[in-house]
Amino acid sequence: MKKIFNLTFAVLLLFTAACSQNGENVSNAEMTFKEDLTFDFGKIAENSDGTHEFVFKNTGKDPLIITNVKSSCGCTVPTYPEKPIKKGETGKISVKYDTKRIGVFTKTITVYSNAKNSPVKLHIKGEVTRNE
Repeated sequence: MKKIFNLTFAVLLLFTAACSQNGENVSNAEMTFKEDLTFDFGKIAENSDGTHEFVFKNTGKDPLIITNVKSSCGCTVPTYPEKPIKKGETGKISVKYDTKRIGVFTKTITVYSNAKNSPVKLHIKGEVTRNE
């Protein structure tokens, strides 16, 4: 009898914890990008500027807070706003690809935030050609 009581209590405790988390930390911030989430550099010369800015707007009701932006490799360096983006304001995520690397590339940049559509995956692609 004691085992049944303990098991029932444990199940109720887990159910209560799961239900109490539903709806917590729900934000009404939303990132809306002004362009496609994939940017194609096309053919780009070796050692040229491999930078692109993804512009977004907070179309939600709450301030948008970007908590982290990660790239799929060290050859791609993202920078992002560290201050909250207020409702209706725009921001940008700048992505710099190392154009010393010759060849075709496809990289993913993942944006983590308090937005309801987080995480957002951005992509860059292209081909770095050798200078001759």
